[in-house]
Amino acid sequence: MEAHGVTHGELYLEALKRFQGALERVRESGVLKEPTAGTLATADKVGWPSVRTVLLKEAGLDGFVFYTNSRSRKGRQIAQNPRAALGFYWDAAGEQALIEGRIEPVSAAESDAYWRTRPRQSQIAAWASNQSSSLKNREELLAKVESMTEKFEGKVVPRPPHWHGYRLVPDRIEFWTAKPHRLHDRLAYTYHAGRWTKTFLYP
Repeated sequence: MEAHGVTHGELYLEALKRFQGALERVRESGVLKEPTAGTLATADKVGWPSVRTVLLKEAGLDGFVFYTNSRSRKGRQIAQNPRAALGFYWDAAGEQALIEGRIEPVSAAESDAYWRTRPRQSQIAAWASNQSSSLKNREELLAKVESMTEKFEGKVVPRPPHWHGYRLVPDRIEFWTAKPHRLHDRLAYTYHAGRWTKTFLYP
């Protein structure tokens, strides 16, 4: 089977189910407020890296999806260098997942569908915030929120054209499971030359 240019066989499905299972276990445990929070690393066109936390909204056959302002620092870096890494560390569960691959925008229809699920105040905030740009003070931000609230009063808040989803299409997924004496389990799934392979790694 194929999804977004990467052929997915049984090993990818195995890796995906492993990730989904780990995430579900953490969700059910209730020990983390944001179990979908992952650390996203990107780099600009000359290779200077930056990192921040994003919330994962989908983990499926097509890849791993998050949403953001495309004018933000990460959005600009993705436009220059569409490769990224996404890391999840669930300390309470003793598990970690690391995902590497290329970034592509999701469709406008997908972005619109997710936008409609966001609380109205979050929609207004997306219009008010020039994400990653300089801000004089908090009062300036709140004034913009008030202005946008008035602008859309009594109306459906449309999705800003610069706010949409990105999909990380993986070519490497690694799992780490904590074990005594730092003899941790590490397992990497890697896509190369049209097929996935599975490799155990030294801790």
